[in-house]
Amino acid sequence: METVDGGSGPVAVTGSATVAVAVLHLGSGVSAGYGDALFDTASIVKVDILAALLLRAQDTGRRLTARERTYAAAMIESSDNDSASALWRDIGGADGLNAANERFGLTRTTGGDGPRWGLTRTTAADQLVLLEQVFGARSELSGDSRAYLQGLMGRIVPGQDWGVSAAADDSGWALKNGWMPRDATGLWVVNSIGRVTAGGDEHLVAALSSGNPTKEQGIALVEEAARSAVSAFGRRA
Repeated sequence: METVDGGSGPVAVTGSATVAVAVLHLGSGVSAGYGDALFDTASIVKVDILAALLLRAQDTGRRLTARERTYAAAMIESSDNDSASALWRDIGGADGLNAANERFGLTRTTGGDGPRWGLTRTTAADQLVLLEQVFGARSELSGDSRAYLQGLMGRIVPGQDWGVSAAADDSGWALKNGWMPRDATGLWVVNSIGRVTAGGDEHLVAALSSGNPTKEQGIALVEEAARSAVSAFGRRA
């Protein structure tokens, strides 16, 4: 068993699991992180897909179509894969995602091959940069685009509202989770990204993991990492 000191105490990492976490305190702009490994995104890339779509729409001076909004809502709120595949094609697949991410400032994220958007590779630090584009004031996305994406991330369906939300108090959260077993090993990728409010302060948090024996163990790991990271900022205040 390995332990990761996230600030509030050690986070237990069992067996072959790997975890990385990054957190930003929005009030101060101070950030911290643990781990710089690359992870498969699974469904957290859906935030990136929608951000890329919104950026393309802005560039041409248009709003999202009714079709795009229907797919976007299903993709974020209930993690619908068919909707993600449709919008992945709309943005031009990996090439479109990579082009948008260059503008967003993501330097270590690479879109998945062909239709395999879930095999996009990223780091916790890059996901924090993406979250700043969605929730921060300095962004390539317009205020309307940010508000739209934030709203969808705040309406995740019951049963998918785990992850970084474990670090939030009753003031709220907005998130997107990703999970998938790898065919070669049977081990799980489990990721969670989003904004949480704790103790009156807002934080952006990205917790990524791989090599989990079960989905449930992966959820427990990213939740523990998120809680530890956010609580560390609470003690510094």
